Formats: sequence, structure tokens, C-alpha cells
Amino acid sequence: MPGSFALVRRSLLALSILPFVSLGAQQPAPVDWNSLRDETVQILADYLRINTTNPPGNELQTALYLKRILDREGIPAQILDTAELKPAGRANLYARLRGNGTKKAIALVHHMDVVPSDAKYWSVDPFAGAIKDGYVWGRGALDMKSEGIAHLMAMIALKRSGVPLNRDIVFIANSDEELDGVGALTFVERHADLLKDVEYLITEGGDNKFENGKLAYYGVGIAEKRTFWQHVMVHGTPSHGSRPTNKNPVPRLVAALDKIAKYETPLHVTPGVDKYFRDISRSYAGNQKQWLSNVKVALNDPTARAWILSDVYWNAILRNTISLTGLHGSNKTNVIPAEASADIDIRLLPDADPREFLATLQGVVGDTAVQFTQLLEPKTPLESPIETEFFHAIERAAHDRDPNAFVTTPMLTGATDRPTYRKLGIVTYGFDPFRVEATDAQRGVHGNDERLSIENVGFGVHYLYDVLRYAQGPRVTP
Repeated sequence: MPGSFALVRRSLLALSILPFVSLGAQQPAPVDWNSLRDETVQILADYLRINTTNPPGNELQTALYLKRILDREGIPAQILDTAELKPAGRANLYARLRGNGTKKAIALVHHMDVVPSDAKYWSVDPFAGAIKDGYVWGRGALDMKSEGIAHLMAMIALKRSGVPLNRDIVFIANSDEELDGVGALTFVERHADLLKDVEYLITEGGDNKFENGKLAYYGVGIAEKRTFWQHVMVHGTPSHGSRPTNKNPVPRLVAALDKIAKYETPLHVTPGVDKYFRDISRSYAGNQKQWLSNVKVALNDPTARAWILSDVYWNAILRNTISLTGLHGSNKTNVIPAEASADIDIRLLPDADPREFLATLQGVVGDTAVQFTQLLEPKTPLESPIETEFFHAIERAAHDRDPNAFVTTPMLTGATDRPTYRKLGIVTYGFDPFRVEATDAQRGVHGNDERLSIENVGFGVHYLYDVLRYAQGPRVTP
């Protein structure tokens, strides 16, 4: 009997480990990262050669290009909204790499359009897709065709290597982000069903601070400011400039703008900004370290406040901002115009109420003859949570590369398509997979000689691959 009992026990033990042996047999195949980098460089170069300057966009050609690659890899893809997006030649693209569905999906979103470029200021043709001096050159190399190709190739690498997926990976390429965001708006309005199982979404809006070859931090955008542009108008009576009159609208407009320019909006620390300052405080010493570690308290100290607000970025993420950017009056020096107007770039913190802010601004002006007209409808407020499985996957992948690096949450002062997707309840993050030198980013994004290093291409695909792999959950073998 004892011998029989031992035999049964060994048999049960063998049966109990079979699932783990089976899982072990499904280990992902290793990725040849050098080969994948070189393949990605060529795909990116070809992508940059398609001129999608907006206006007019012409994104249908890039959508077709992406679809050919996805078809070749056996990942179903659809070209959508060609009839809805104007002018002709525009499109959105949607593809999905299926997992086992035990967890909700992750969406990778980028825009296919780029801003205009003037070739005479470039050292290469902006649409040649040149590969030279260790870089891939072209309009969109940073904003944001490169990120789109990193999304594509990380997803393809997951499929090729056979990583078991608990989450579907959704790939979306939108039109028209650089002007009105109509591509994402149309996609969300017409295809919400394709997104109903998406839990997390990443697109542009992250910021990895990388200067002189040293990484300060990896940034994940959890929030962005809301665009609340205003057109300000004063009406008057046209007449000859040689006869001054109190019906001249220009002085009245100038007086209103002077009050607006002198108005200091209140300071306000949002949760993500508070974390950002606490995180970066470790890079400072003495009083500056102390101030940044508790910025809410520091802003009550005149010395600390002056130092913090002297940084234009820090100032912008701590308050609603107002920039006077356009001014229109008479088109002739000797004519008093019938109207005078100005354009104001207002950026609101995520938790600010647009109507309350406009009422405050009207109170500052104190003149009912000054009329405000909203130029853009503010997008959905965006401040995503930090304590999520996906955020922690980013932290893990970042620490794999730089054990001493930290991941923080800088706020984007510009605008992306993230709020358009956020209104569906999706947790959206700004995520940049590259480590681009600050000087290259400042010069190249919407500037001249936009480029991305070949080293960064390889780094970005591998980094994102690991983020997506870790975000599958603990059952996926690293």
C-alpha cells in the first residue's frame, strides 16, 4: 500500500505541473532587434515619403500603405471614413491584433498628417525619406509618423514572436490632427463600437527629458490643457483718420486688451502636476528641492514663487494662460475702421470651467461693448489616473532600460486627439517611446530638418514592445 500511495502521489504531481510545462512550451520566440530596427527604418523612410501635408492631408495614401503592411503580416485592417472626411483623399485606418480576450484592449493611436514645410530651409528634401548620418530625415520624423511606425512594428513583433496576449492590440491611424482633429472626432462618432472594449489608449503627448546624452526622466502625459480660443471684437463708426472721434473702436479694444494682458490668473496645482514637481525635485538641491517637493506650499513663499514661475513651462502648467496673438484694425492708416478685433489663445487647466473663466475675463474687461466669440469648442477634460496596470507597465519597461530613472507626469500645454477618445471613458496616456535630444526636438517638431536617429528607432520599438508585453498581466511570460 505505501508503494501504491507513493505512485499515485507522483502521478498527481505530474498532472499538476502539466499546465506549467505546456505554458513553458509556448515561450515567445526571441526577437532579432537589430534586424527589426533596420526593417523599421526602411518602413519609416517609405512612410515619410508620402506627402501628407495638412492642408489638404492626402492621408488615404498613408492608410493604404499601412494596410499593405498589416495585410502582409496577417493582421486584419480596415480603411474607414473616406466619404466623411473632406476634402477627398482622406481616411482613417483601424486594425486589431487579437488576444484571448481575458482583459480589455489597448489602443495605439497616431495621426498621419503633418504640418507644412518649406524645402528651401531644409538640408534635405522634407519628403525624400533620407537615411543619412545615422538619422531618418523628413517631415513627420518626430511628429508623429515615427511613433505610428513604432506602434505598428511593436505590434508586429508581438505577433511574430508569439507572445500570448490577454489584451487585443488595436492600431488606429487618424487624419487631420494638425488642424481640426476631424479624423479622430469622426472615428469616435462613427465607430465607438470598435472601441467599446478598449481600456487604455496611447498617442503623442509624452515627454522624455533627454539632454546632452543623459536622461532626466521618462514622461507620461496623463493630462493636457484645453484650448479655449477667443475672438474679441469692438464695433465703431468708420471715418477719416484726420478727424479723431470717440467712435473709434481701436482705442477701446486696446484698453480691453491691456486689462487682459495685466490680469494674473490664479495658481492651481492639479494632481498630475503635483506628482511631476515632487518627482523632479530629486534632481535639485537645497531650497529648490524643498520647494518642488511641496509646490503648493512653496507658491505661498514670494521667493519660491518667483523662482518657480520664472520657468515658462512651469508657469503654464500651474495656471490658466492667456496669450494675445492676433490684432486687426484698419487696412489703411488714414481710415478709422468700423471694427477692431483681436485673437486670444487661452489654455485652461483640465479641471477649469470654460464658462466661469469667460465670465471672469468679461469682468476683468468691464466693458459690454467688447464682445467675445468662442473660436473652438473646448475638448473633454483630460486627466487620467496614474495607479493603473498600464502605467505600471510603462514604469517597469522604463526601469529595465534605466534602473535609476523615474517616470513622471508632465502636463501637455498643447493639444492632441487624446480628449476625443477620453470622452468614451478610455484611460488615455501621452507616451513617447523615443529618447530625443532636447535640441533636436525643439528644432525639428514643426521646424526644419526634422529627424530621428536610427538608434532611437530601434530603442522605441523595443521599449513599446516591452510596455505592451508587461501590460498583458502576470500570466504572460517575460
